[in-house]
Amino acid sequence: MPQLQRDEAQTRARQIDVHRYEIALDLTQGEERFGSRTVIHFTARTGGDTFIELNPAELHSATLDGSPLDPAALDDNRFPLTGLTPGAHELRLDATMRYSRTGEGMHRFTDPADGESYVYTQLFLDDVQRVFGAFDQPDLKAEFTVTVQAPEDWTVLANGVTEHLGEGRWQAAPTPLISTYLVAVAAGPWHSVRTEHAGLPFGIHCRRSLAPHLDADADEILDLTRRCFDRYHEIFAEPYPFDSYDQAFVPEFNAGAMENPGLVTFRDEFVYRSAVTDTERQTRGVVIAHEMAHMWFGDLVTLQWWDDIWLNESFAEYMGYQVLAEATRFTDTWTDFAVARKGWGYDADQRPSTHPVAPTPEDVPDTASALLNFDGISYAKGASALRQLVAWMGEKDFLTGINEHFARHRFGNATLADFLDSLARATDRDVHAWAERWLRTTGADTLTPVVREAADGNWSVSVEQTGSDDGTRPHRLTLGLYDHDPATPGRLVPREPLSWDVPESGVHRATGGRPALLLLNDQDLTYAKVRVDPVSWDTALGALSGLPDPLTRAVVWNAARDMVRDGELAPTAYLDAARAHLPQETDLALVQGVLAFARTEIADRYLLPTERHAALTTLTALSRDILRRTEGPEHGAEAGLRLTAVRAFIDSATSPEGLQDWLDDGSVPGGPRLDPELRWRILRRLTTLGAGPLGELRAAIDAELARDPSATGREGAARCRAALPDPDAKQTAWDALFTTDSAAALSNHLFTATATGFWAPEQHDLLRPYVDRYFTDVPALAAARGPALAKAAGRYAFPATAVEDHTRRLAEDCLATGDPVPALRRRLADQLDDLRRALRVRAAAGGA
Repeated sequence: MPQLQRDEAQTRARQIDVHRYEIALDLTQGEERFGSRTVIHFTARTGGDTFIELNPAELHSATLDGSPLDPAALDDNRFPLTGLTPGAHELRLDATMRYSRTGEGMHRFTDPADGESYVYTQLFLDDVQRVFGAFDQPDLKAEFTVTVQAPEDWTVLANGVTEHLGEGRWQAAPTPLISTYLVAVAAGPWHSVRTEHAGLPFGIHCRRSLAPHLDADADEILDLTRRCFDRYHEIFAEPYPFDSYDQAFVPEFNAGAMENPGLVTFRDEFVYRSAVTDTERQTRGVVIAHEMAHMWFGDLVTLQWWDDIWLNESFAEYMGYQVLAEATRFTDTWTDFAVARKGWGYDADQRPSTHPVAPTPEDVPDTASALLNFDGISYAKGASALRQLVAWMGEKDFLTGINEHFARHRFGNATLADFLDSLARATDRDVHAWAERWLRTTGADTLTPVVREAADGNWSVSVEQTGSDDGTRPHRLTLGLYDHDPATPGRLVPREPLSWDVPESGVHRATGGRPALLLLNDQDLTYAKVRVDPVSWDTALGALSGLPDPLTRAVVWNAARDMVRDGELAPTAYLDAARAHLPQETDLALVQGVLAFARTEIADRYLLPTERHAALTTLTALSRDILRRTEGPEHGAEAGLRLTAVRAFIDSATSPEGLQDWLDDGSVPGGPRLDPELRWRILRRLTTLGAGPLGELRAAIDAELARDPSATGREGAARCRAALPDPDAKQTAWDALFTTDSAAALSNHLFTATATGFWAPEQHDLLRPYVDRYFTDVPALAAARGPALAKAAGRYAFPATAVEDHTRRLAEDCLATGDPVPALRRRLADQLDDLRRALRVRAAAGGA
């Protein structure tokens, strides 16, 4: 399917102005297709030819200004409009469209729990053509009026307030000027909780089968929504620009959420069916705040072309964490960002596929290349850069510049240059020069303290800075100074920290003994890899859990993570530090983040297979320590830590002993009771380990699915069946994953569940033939099933646990000769770089 080129979009934007879309959707035509009729009112500034995007199952008719056009003129996804004369025009399109099972376009889902069906749109980045015809580029904004014919018992949600006109016909209020990719419809027998705030209707919605779980959390979700809404109105001069605020939790959603104006769609995993930690509740809150920020950053003021996606995502990412911390009980959001989110940016920035936060327009020549930039750089690195910008120019001037930007470009489009001009008018600092160094370059700086101690006991410190091929950046940061607490062994107490500008600050000289620990980037205000001097590292190894601030501890853990990845710290040393300090750690985000890296990267990839059993034993022992520490009713406030330890113990178990007893008893001794998530987690681990005869394992999976016949249960069963250590089970799972028959193909979420169950280090010999088959089969699958499945196939179905030179060579050959589609090519390139890194880490640690 042809991708829109940037130069085509520029030409079309010069040719036409689009005023209004009238869209009529008929959702009563069966389970495979729906009707789509569109009227587009536009003006041609000049005469000539252009085109409109449309990807139908069948185009029935097209008329321009009342004159019929030949439907056969549709060429792939482009319908030509030739011989346009200057002036007003009306284009009418009548088509039948296909429902999607990949989360793109109009996705349709039937809930296995009750048989009810739901549909929703996901039109980002260029999938509007799967639902209705459009001039599909972000700078051709228009008003949209949507009507929907739906089954009588359905409710229809849209960007504006909807009204039921009777007999299943719904009308949505016209939108203000928005981009095509932001149009949204969600229809089905929703369970809804409605309220009003600040004179606007607010609502949250989910599938009927999730109603009890949404009701249980409705007060929390709506309270967070109101608090964030009010905080944005305190810091933004421009009021919320739409007529309502609905949040729909929809099934089989590919991303975390989508910022459709007035109708934000979330993955419905955020409606918690089972116990979660407070950090996971905080994550949901961050996503709520993130999507609300988009109502201004992205919806009110929209990028002109996709090179400026950071103007959407980096700002929403920064604001999500900042506003949630300012407005709600979740005050430690930046600790979670540091340990769970920022590594995403660091990892992406060190791969060959890295790109600037703000690439040039020439670097994003088409929509396919734009889609590849929705990564850890546009989100995590971009948010980190903004956090550094605020530290450098001050929050007051930063917000002044943002509000000027909104005022100048409301309901329009803007570029990086426009944004920098608005900031420049708010400060005397040279923001253009800052942007050249921070937003137009790639790679992460490495900052290393150089500490010198004099014979008289005085000391000095300077900072050594190295960068990428693009050079280095200026940094404003804090240098934390800590001493041992003589009254409490293992505890560290802070001295007055040093404010530091790299490279301007030069050398700091001080009298008296040096601190036991010097920590660059304390409080994590900049984006850089930091190193720790030998004395400070020895202190950290002995007293890391004794640092008073969790964000300070996160900076140390991130330094250790980076050193492991760079081959400067043995993976076993990281495990030893985790074993020593996590049992005393009180911050949930830190425990979850450190355990995740230790389990998925160190145990499964960075250590040799012969070392893996010992690593898993360390992790189960660590988990038992946390469980012992959190036993008893007096530790009720630590339920999240206990749940985290239970999950880690299950995932790291090397034998079925204990797990089967938990499953049979329905409870962990001392709690918690097993909810569906924990039961499926245990069953997957038992299945992976081959804990029993295959017939009994299959029967256990069937029994658990009968116990939990939900969509999540169906995914759990798919995961467990793919994990069975049996040749026939692996072949069945493989056939399901890699079929290109649309009628038999798995939905996006069932694909992911099956893929994540398939690969396991414990089954290396059984899986060896599939390593080769992956690189043979995956290009055709990705080409047949589209970008979303291509991305999933590259992320989840890749043989990541086969850390061998053989896998590396196969990946290199596939990239060189397999002609993968862009979405898959990017994923394979990133997986290959991660594989090469894992091999280097093993070699640095003395492995083969």
